[in-house]
Amino acid sequence: MRKFFLITDKKFIQYNAPATTLPYRATKNSAGYDMFSPIDTTIAPNSSELIWTNVKATYGENEVLMLFVTSKMGKSHVMLANGTGVIDSDYFENPNNDGNLGFRLLNLGKEPYVIKTGDKIGQGVFMPFLTVDDEDVSKQKNRVGGFGSTGGN
Repeated sequence: MRKFFLITDKKFIQYNAPATTLPYRATKNSAGYDMFSPIDTTIAPNSSELIWTNVKATYGENEVLMLFVTSKMGKSHVMLANGTGVIDSDYFENPNNDGNLGFRLLNLGKEPYVIKTGDKIGQGVFMPFLTVDDEDVSKQKNRVGGFGSTGGN
């Protein structure tokens, strides 16, 4: 079952500000669920800001939640710092942040990018994924952390 939840454990709510709303699709044919900022912030040119949504999502083991900016943000030269967010299903309720979904936004524009509480800061798209038939599962570990916890170079 795919579902969004508000972060309710006070130790995982960022900014001491609950989520403004659960993500939703703006039209019946939208692929992405709009996600919103729980805070006011300004991202200076050539700077980034990690904005936690105070929302988490659950979905199937063979599914992934992909995070993207909105087209409006792209017009302002604001993008995700890593291009696309890949949120694995075992990120949900992890011990570091309870699965709180975050967007590290990078402002490549020449003007400050202003975000107000309740503004869209991105969108999430659920997708199935495939694995190879001869996968070496002995290299797989259980997730023990949150944002960026699977490592990499």
